[in-house]
Amino acid sequence: MITFETYYLDNGLKVILHENLMVNKVAIDVLYRVGSRDENEELTGLAHLFEHLMFGGSKHIPEYDTPLQLAGGQNNAFTSTDITNYYLVLPANQIETGLWLESDRMLELAFSQKSLDIQKSVVIEEFKQRYLNQPYGDAFLLIRPVHFQVHPYKWATIGKDISHIEKVRLEDIQSFFYNFYAPSNATLVVAGGVGIDEMKSLVDKWFGSIPYRKVVKSVLPVEPPQKEARIITAERDVPVQAFYRCYHVPERTHPHHAACDLLTDLLANGKNSRLYKHIILNTKVASTVNAYHWGAYDPGMLTIEARINPNFSFEAFEYELDVVLNELYETISYEEIQRMNNKLESMALFGNTTMMNVAMNLAIYDSIGDPNLINTWQEPYWKVTPEDIRMVMDNYLKPQNSTTLYYIPKK
Repeated sequence: MITFETYYLDNGLKVILHENLMVNKVAIDVLYRVGSRDENEELTGLAHLFEHLMFGGSKHIPEYDTPLQLAGGQNNAFTSTDITNYYLVLPANQIETGLWLESDRMLELAFSQKSLDIQKSVVIEEFKQRYLNQPYGDAFLLIRPVHFQVHPYKWATIGKDISHIEKVRLEDIQSFFYNFYAPSNATLVVAGGVGIDEMKSLVDKWFGSIPYRKVVKSVLPVEPPQKEARIITAERDVPVQAFYRCYHVPERTHPHHAACDLLTDLLANGKNSRLYKHIILNTKVASTVNAYHWGAYDPGMLTIEARINPNFSFEAFEYELDVVLNELYETISYEEIQRMNNKLESMALFGNTTMMNVAMNLAIYDSIGDPNLINTWQEPYWKVTPEDIRMVMDNYLKPQNSTTLYYIPKK
């Protein structure tokens, strides 16, 4: 059981504190409830660009990394469709260094054309390396705008196109920051070897004086039900054929989420999973196969993907995929579900042995709606039955609910 205290500062910042005096580290996580879905379709990639800009200096601190490294700390960040998350770990007696750094960049960035130009170049290079010049890298750049017709999940977190990053102006960045990087749009988590009372005092010292800023968010369009299968074919300079199939599935807080998530684990989590044993070991029709649930905050995607071995066709792979799905549908047992739940529980318990994971999980679960999900997230999973697995397969794994990308090597 992870214990914690929750409260708000006058400026709207939500604070979550977890004390563990058995460790000599402290983790600080700042989650901003802004992701790529909050962007303008004509200027995408800003949330991810900010992940870089936030390390380029703030109002009173010209460089973020050096003070943290001198204090023995380390940090990182990530951006998703729904959130942007910044986290750091450092010795417990250096907690003020971490709070000082995070509070100053929440207060105001050191907006400069030089910093913007540097980070735009970094992001453009990342776009090229990860999405355009890497084999199969553009797969979801192709899938998203076909699978999602109206919802902003139709563009990738890094942005729809490099040209969007190239045309970002300093005033665009300032407007985005003051609207979304506000105390009232953030959750601060402090976890580790400092007493709760001292944590509260230090949080108030460093974050209490940041002014309240109003956050304005657009009402996002609802993706309409898909009524027919969508097919994409792409020919690229890649070594083997690749297959991607995506299905629309409900949002993370939906009652069907646990069954959808467990379905992908039963299919592809580990070498005892159904897809691995049949596709990789038995038929050898593919060299890799995976299934995963995106866990998006709005209705999102469940994906099955594979790299197909030479001398096998897409038709051969899809035939074997259907064999696996039909066998799972007919033979799934309560015991198999429980074994997977035991594995997931073990992974979660092991993950929460580090303060960084505890802080991050508290922040993410809070952004979903309840930080106590760190203790209770698996309750709906334990209740999933074979009938539930069959139900979500019937409801969501339908051809008319799918988008398929056939990724073909150039001849």
